[in-house]
Amino acid sequence: MENGIAKPMLRSLLVSYVLSGILLAVLAFALYQLRLKEGQVNIMVYAIYFITCLLGGLTAGKGIRQRRFFWGLLSGLLYFLVLFAVSWLMNRGSAIDIHRSLTVMALCAAGGTLGGMLS
Repeated sequence: MENGIAKPMLRSLLVSYVLSGILLAVLAFALYQLRLKEGQVNIMVYAIYFITCLLGGLTAGKGIRQRRFFWGLLSGLLYFLVLFAVSWLMNRGSAIDIHRSLTVMALCAAGGTLGGMLS
């Protein structure tokens, strides 16, 4: 990657992961306090993925300023790939839920693309 692209992409991933950590901590606290059901938690986790990729796409689009939707999409997909790789490494013996993985990948790609387009 060019120097003008690498820095904004890394910044967008950093923004996404920091925001994910904060929002997931808030969700964990809400889960503890409100005794939320599994279905509610899953929807909130999906929303967190979408929101964080949206903001990552915004950051990438503002930093690169050309083909913003593409760089937003790439930001969302890189977010998913890192998330997927870490999950896979931590649960090597477990089977991969393809449906859930594809859903998360689509949410991350859509969020990043929308963020890039809105930037």
